[in-house]
Amino acid sequence: MNIIVCIKQVPDTNEVKIDPKTGTLIRSGIPVIINPDDKAGIEAALLLKKKFGGYVTVLSMGPPQAEIALKEAYSMGADRVILLTDRAFAGSDTWATSLALAYAIKKIKFTPLSELNNGFDLIICGRQAIDGDTAQVGPQIAEHLQIPQVSYVTEIDKQDDALVVKKVFEDFFQMIRVKMPCLLTVLKEMNEPRFMTVSRIFDICNTNSFKKSAESEIVYPVVEKLSIADIELDPEMTGLNASPTKVKKTMTKGVKSAGKVHDCDPKEAAKLIMDKLQEKYIMP
Repeated sequence: MNIIVCIKQVPDTNEVKIDPKTGTLIRSGIPVIINPDDKAGIEAALLLKKKFGGYVTVLSMGPPQAEIALKEAYSMGADRVILLTDRAFAGSDTWATSLALAYAIKKIKFTPLSELNNGFDLIICGRQAIDGDTAQVGPQIAEHLQIPQVSYVTEIDKQDDALVVKKVFEDFFQMIRVKMPCLLTVLKEMNEPRFMTVSRIFDICNTNSFKKSAESEIVYPVVEKLSIADIELDPEMTGLNASPTKVKKTMTKGVKSAGKVHDCDPKEAAKLIMDKLQEKYIMP
């Protein structure tokens, strides 16, 4: 299986700040991590590779410092890591981001460094990023590529040329058979991501580290980089100006008053709840 995992580097904090002029997140000066759902996606890809064989490529779109996330993915066991980075992508919303990633995915198989030239079988994305919580990028990539998709996946198995996956809802689940190539969005609860290995950490301890292709004598950086020119995307179709989503205003959620604890038997508790509901005009 040729598997592509899309990941995002996100702030490791809930105290994010918004640029009042652009409406975008201010990312400087805060700790960053691989988005938890995406990290589960890396682990899922590595488990599929171990069970069925294959090749795992991890792709991220972001500023140059997103290399850190990709080096972690490589240290976990990914075969290839690629950073899609260009100032033209700055300020992209989910639509512009997913379009750029889709263009990159279509171009990866044609790059001279690619060890597999037959396209992809599976794209794995995290359900959503903790800094945006939109859950839109994965499904949008599938739409741009016109491939089937299943979201909210917690189990993946392979049967011939198709996958059988478990899609979860709030109080039930579905088992779905989906033909490849396809895209899945996964939940962080599906697995426990592995730690980085010492040998892989050693490979990337130097930012100028290189490795040799398994199929040729080509030597290339551990983190490959693609620009907007490399994926042949019109600059007018990405970035802040091309993003249909605009942030008009942000505000802090109001603080609730402290609640009251009532120690009473079930009958009294039921009457108390009914009285409160009537008081709030929720019940007649």
